[in-house]
Amino acid sequence: MSSAPDANLQTIVMAGGQGSRLRPLTSNQPKPMVQVANKPMMEHIIDLLKLHRCDNIIVTLQFLPTVITNYFGDGAGWGVSMRYVTEDNPLGTAGSVRNAYDDLEDTFMVVSGDALTDIDLTEVSGFHREKGAAVTIVLKRVSNPLDFGLVITDEDGRIVRFLEKPGWGEVFSDTINTGIYVIDKKVLDLVPKDRQYDFSHELFPELLEKGYPMYGFIADGYWCDVGNHETYLQAHADILDNLVKINIPGHQLENNVWIGDGVEIDDSVDLRGPALIGNHVRIENGSKIREYTVLGNNVVVKQDSQIQRSVITDNSYVGSSCHIRGTIIGRNCDIKSGARIDEGAVVGDDCLVGENAIINQGVLVYPFKTIDTGATITSNIIWGSRGMRSLFGAQGVSGLINVDVTPEKAVRLGMAFGSLLPVNAQVVTSRSGARSARIIKRALMAGLNASGVHIRDLEVSSVPVNRFTIQSHNDQGGVDIRTNETDAQWINIIFFNEDGMDLDLADRRKLEAIYNRNDFRRAFPGELGEIYYPARALESYVNALEECVDIEAIKGAKFKIVFDFGYGAASLILTGLLGKFDCEVLSLNACTDERRMTFSRKSRDESLRNLSDMVVSFNGDLGLLFDNGAERLALVDDKGTVVEGSRLLIAIVDLVTRTYQPGAIAVPVDQPSAIENIAEARGFNVIRTRSDSLNIMSTSKNESVVFSGDGCGGFIFPELVPACDAIVTISKILFMIATTGKRLSEVIDSIKPFYVNKRELFVSWDAKGTIMRELLEKHQGSNVDNTDGIKITLGDNRWILIQPDQEEPMIRFSAEGTDEMDCCKILDEYEEQIKNFMT
Repeated sequence: MSSAPDANLQTIVMAGGQGSRLRPLTSNQPKPMVQVANKPMMEHIIDLLKLHRCDNIIVTLQFLPTVITNYFGDGAGWGVSMRYVTEDNPLGTAGSVRNAYDDLEDTFMVVSGDALTDIDLTEVSGFHREKGAAVTIVLKRVSNPLDFGLVITDEDGRIVRFLEKPGWGEVFSDTINTGIYVIDKKVLDLVPKDRQYDFSHELFPELLEKGYPMYGFIADGYWCDVGNHETYLQAHADILDNLVKINIPGHQLENNVWIGDGVEIDDSVDLRGPALIGNHVRIENGSKIREYTVLGNNVVVKQDSQIQRSVITDNSYVGSSCHIRGTIIGRNCDIKSGARIDEGAVVGDDCLVGENAIINQGVLVYPFKTIDTGATITSNIIWGSRGMRSLFGAQGVSGLINVDVTPEKAVRLGMAFGSLLPVNAQVVTSRSGARSARIIKRALMAGLNASGVHIRDLEVSSVPVNRFTIQSHNDQGGVDIRTNETDAQWINIIFFNEDGMDLDLADRRKLEAIYNRNDFRRAFPGELGEIYYPARALESYVNALEECVDIEAIKGAKFKIVFDFGYGAASLILTGLLGKFDCEVLSLNACTDERRMTFSRKSRDESLRNLSDMVVSFNGDLGLLFDNGAERLALVDDKGTVVEGSRLLIAIVDLVTRTYQPGAIAVPVDQPSAIENIAEARGFNVIRTRSDSLNIMSTSKNESVVFSGDGCGGFIFPELVPACDAIVTISKILFMIATTGKRLSEVIDSIKPFYVNKRELFVSWDAKGTIMRELLEKHQGSNVDNTDGIKITLGDNRWILIQPDQEEPMIRFSAEGTDEMDCCKILDEYEEQIKNFMT
């Protein structure tokens, strides 16, 4: 390295370019801020200038200037001094430098902020002084000069000719213009002030014609114009192969692997260098991180994913079993499980790629787009979007903790919900025992308080207790936060109205509008909310439950029950309640433990098998398994048979119709016809509802409804609160078994066989409406029910239900037939019809 110059050389960094060839990476940021090796390209340039003591820097800006000024500030963090000159309108390369005329010294250097280089700038400035040049252009020999401006020099290095982007027949040299110049200020007097003016096309040819001494310095160092996606990936490969001298963040290990701070990599991960892993990256078991992969800071790679020759920038999430090869992924992206992104594809910032989606080779996805679950993308997605996902899904506001649902989002949700309510309103909050639920609840409570709403916090509690507390104490709303039953990383936030019911669609839309517009009410200091901890909420709930159940009838039956609490909040209530029922109880997992409260499908099946074994060995009357919110349950009968889903719903309908006075029973349209067969024979009316829980709860508020069930383990006895409550349900089941004198296995065995099968078909969002319209036109008639989707009655106990999914790009089928073969035949017929509509 040459010795430093005698005096610091003032430098202009040109950072006004849009970088159109790098879109979508440059769609929402200037090209100099695109990350290379986990730092903005321009930061590498600043590091190089600092190394060569060129620490007096002027930056010319035009496109999205504040992105750069906010990041670098005055340059003190990099040990340099930085000032900024902004163009209101594009002035060209020479014009932008002329725009800084008053701040320039007699001789200065010009460097592009959007190239990657380690050229010896000290040697360049020395060459300029030695030659007495008016302009020195740094040149670089390249193998393919067609995309660059050629510069031809004589033996002394004096420039004799320029040739802009020649054809091969015009190539007389392999030395190209790198865009690095040393310039005497006086030559800027030739640059007009009022229009675009370019160095290479206009100023330099004019200087050459007028005889100004112009020299070319042929540099030996590395230089790359990061102009397109191919060169962007190549620049990273060159960095990892140590072909360019830059400061790579992290600690270098063997095989050219750089690892940042706070990284967690499972021992089973296949990590092959060269590769760069940023700070606080987590890579889970079974994943393969292959050669020339760069992972930005805070990137998460879930189990069994494969990534090779790809750049994934900061704060992005890669789900399990993803395949990513030769790809660039922007910041804050959410790549769901099973997605595949092929070579040459580029995904811009803040995109969501759904489960099992495929992005084909070379496809560009611009920022803030959503790729539907199961979609195959074969062309660029630039304008519009399938749309931001609705804030509310089937289970409230939900998503991956710290990916989809963050503390920042929770604060905004709290402020949005609080803004729906009057100042000084009271909201009841509860959560599961997981730390993630606690963090999100605290953030949401802060938002509620900031909007002037008071909180009555139940801390760890079941959902039914929250709903009851709202209704019985005249609170204005409630919120429950808990992890998903089958995925500890998935969190659900459910909002309740003043009746303890889920928010209706109108209120959801209002909340979402406030959230999206940031139209929050901000309370004054005297209006800020308080947090209270109601001391007897649980006792009030139990007392109310006892009033709506005949305890003496239950006591007389002397039930023996095996209860798997699943480490959920129900253990705080039911142990004492079952004691009041004079039941002999064998309790399993009767404590809250966030590490164990979540079931995979496999572990849930194992828990039910274990529960079955315990019921048989204990000679029990039944076994119970609750979800962690105490809203849904599965049963094991006295013979050890697991009863859940539609079969459990039919069994409870049978018990209800034997013990209650005739009334209405509400069930979704996708449940078996056996419900009508049982209920109507005993004078009960069956109301068919939509499949969503909100519609079932709304129907349950009807005075005639004595019971509702969703077919998924959720049951409503509306005497307490017209919402799913597993604690009330089991109390009622015990009462009904005691009253009828039947063992649970007798009820189950009396259920006639029924056959309902389900199927899914992925379709595009755009096609769903057309499919449903054409289907309805083809089958319009008295045998069609439009309660939820299209249900076509085909004969006694035979029907097909076609429903467009509310959250995913798919059509869902349910069919009831005379046997399994008949169900498959019905499903095949209507799936074929829909496929024909799609062609």
